[in-house]
Amino acid sequence: MKKSVSDSDGWVPTYRGTVFPWHCDHIGHMNVMWFVGKFDEATWQLFSKIGITPSYIRLQNRGMAGLDQRISYHRELKAGDVISIRSAVVEMREKVIRYVHEMRNDETGERSAAMIVTSVHMDTEKRKSFPFPKEILDSGRAMIIPFDPEKWGFREK
Repeated sequence: MKKSVSDSDGWVPTYRGTVFPWHCDHIGHMNVMWFVGKFDEATWQLFSKIGITPSYIRLQNRGMAGLDQRISYHRELKAGDVISIRSAVVEMREKVIRYVHEMRNDETGERSAAMIVTSVHMDTEKRKSFPFPKEILDSGRAMIIPFDPEKWGFREK
């Protein structure tokens, strides 16, 4: 059986798509809002892989909220470019998860952008942070990869 990306190095494929003309701004490049939107879709795929599924969120009255989000742009994308995103967990604490997304141009193989995010798990009724259940915490921790933010263009605070 062939190993998946997540089997070999912790990265999970979380998005595949195309840049359409309406994703581009007046100078012909994919606009920032579309980078953010595609990364957001990838986030929910990663969360689901960890156990933060739509059913879990609805049935347990739980949610996730972004605390810090940074994007590093590397190469522009234009209409017609075919792209993919892979994602990985960088840190998993009692109530907080930190993860990274990498967007690549599938034709050239070049990294177009990367995003690192810190999110908090919360009780949606009390509107307060809330500890992850053990199984989600364990699942996320099992997916942690070594990651040096500065090598990816992110400056730490």
